[in-house]
Amino acid sequence: QVQLVESGGGLVQPVGSLRLSCAACVISFSTYTMGWYRQAPGKQRELVATIASGGITNYAKSVKGRFTISRDNTKNTVYLQMNSLKPEDTAVYYCNARRGVVNSWGQGTQVTVSS
Repeated sequence: QVQLVESGGGLVQPVGSLRLSCAACVISFSTYTMGWYRQAPGKQRELVATIASGGITNYAKSVKGRFTISRDNTKNTVYLQMNSLKPEDTAVYYCNARRGVVNSWGQGTQVTVSS
């Protein structure tokens, strides 16, 4: 399994920005597909964005154009830049690492969008 540690969550006003980071303790980080998921109270966990080992990205429709996922393989870190935040983006955000049978999750970081 992969140890993942998220950071960067917090309280932000609508239309504000936040950047989440996820540091991975793993060899060959560059070979993993990394992703961000979120879970709002009373709802199922949902995909936000993923970035494959080759750099191909995928976004949920609800965040496309506002959020950007990126990775720095020299730092074993994946980022989620979140702009134009909306109250409906409020959730616990989880980092995910996948490769073959490995499917690891971080502990989550709370993002609250409120005035």
